[in-house]
Amino acid sequence: MNDELTPEEKEALKDVASKLGSFEKQRGNLIPILQMVQEKLSYLPTQAIKVVSEHLEIFESEVYGVATFYNQFRFHPPGKHPIKVCLGTACHVRGGGIILENFERKLGIHYGQTTPDREFSIEKVACVGCCALAPVAIIDETVHGHMAPSKVEGLLMRIEIEKEMEERARIKDESCG
Repeated sequence: MNDELTPEEKEALKDVASKLGSFEKQRGNLIPILQMVQEKLSYLPTQAIKVVSEHLEIFESEVYGVATFYNQFRFHPPGKHPIKVCLGTACHVRGGGIILENFERKLGIHYGQTTPDREFSIEKVACVGCCALAPVAIIDETVHGHMAPSKVEGLLMRIEIEKEMEERARIKDESCG
């Protein structure tokens, strides 16, 4: 994963750094600070962990250790198209793990990671509450039930086609106006 921040993320990190002054330099503020950082940046990049450790005057490894303990924190930027694969009991029994493996194989990443172009990220979730539709995957907040390994490629292809159509429309608008 490229650890380089986008220009927008660099600006957000500056904003985060300016807001740290409102937090006293106490270890007890570490989790609220990490939550604020993730809310601003959508994840905890290495540069943000460094800024937090400097503010609280603790080692980066301590900040990282606390952040990795909690499931709420991510260390990779979420993809433009987040994919959540349910591995709750019903989905697991009906092949949710195979669906997860297919997404990983097609995208060349593992769960918890984001594609280098930041288009896709994969998460495994415990339950989405759609047990009657098992196995389930959620892409861009759209629930896809009765998933089969053969559906994975089609869903990803649909997103690529929509992206190409949006790009063509954008180019057409620019050339006409």
